[in-house]
Amino acid sequence: MESRLKGSWRPRKGLLRPGALALAGCVMTLGANAGPVRTPVSKTRSAQAAKPAQSVPLKTYGSKSAPITFEVFTDYECPTCRTLYQQTLRPMISEYAAAGKVYVIHRDYPIARPDHKYSGQASRWANAAAEIGQFGKAEAALYDYQTSWEQDGSMEKYIAAALSRSDFERVRKRMSGCQSPGPGGLPGTFVPAPHPCSLDGYIQQDVELANQLPLKATPTFVISYKGRRITTATGYVSWPVLKQFFDNLLRQP
Repeated sequence: MESRLKGSWRPRKGLLRPGALALAGCVMTLGANAGPVRTPVSKTRSAQAAKPAQSVPLKTYGSKSAPITFEVFTDYECPTCRTLYQQTLRPMISEYAAAGKVYVIHRDYPIARPDHKYSGQASRWANAAAEIGQFGKAEAALYDYQTSWEQDGSMEKYIAAALSRSDFERVRKRMSGCQSPGPGGLPGTFVPAPHPCSLDGYIQQDVELANQLPLKATPTFVISYKGRRITTATGYVSWPVLKQFFDNLLRQP
């Protein structure tokens, strides 16, 4: 179902009119089979050695100076995240990010559950590609072939097909020692991988940011206008609905 952003932004109060939100996504639960030992976010600072020093997102589209920022937290095994990417983010990136209207920030939130056992590894591949400036191609490959690689964790071959041979070799080199499964998240927690690698710091950084919202399901997105947070929502929203919402924002001073 679709998350609907209704109404217009009233600049004096900085609020959206109340609108119906039909939530649909990959919900995170803490069941008996939730997976590895979970580390509370407040205690994850001991893992700083693996965390990249930079705070600038590697996984972005458009200009940081764009008036609207669309920050989205997703899981590569989440079907709703795939739909949001294919039907909403693609046209948003090609139309509004390219035109300097929207700055799109991708955040990783691989859900640490047995039925999402390859999510963390997929996030590692995406981050490895981002390090060489090829995140967009990797993200497209992961979502377009989600139903294939989620069966056996074979996302590597789809990343290879999306990149040039030389770029793929650079990405594969960065994945050296990154044995599956990768890290993940659950509400208020970061779940470290049993075999950590140098890319896990990027994922941990995103999971910690998400848990501060707090995030309860994927996809979750945060929309800001000129540096001011406007709304946070969960689920799928179509591009026509979101485009109209953006256009209303862009008409404001």
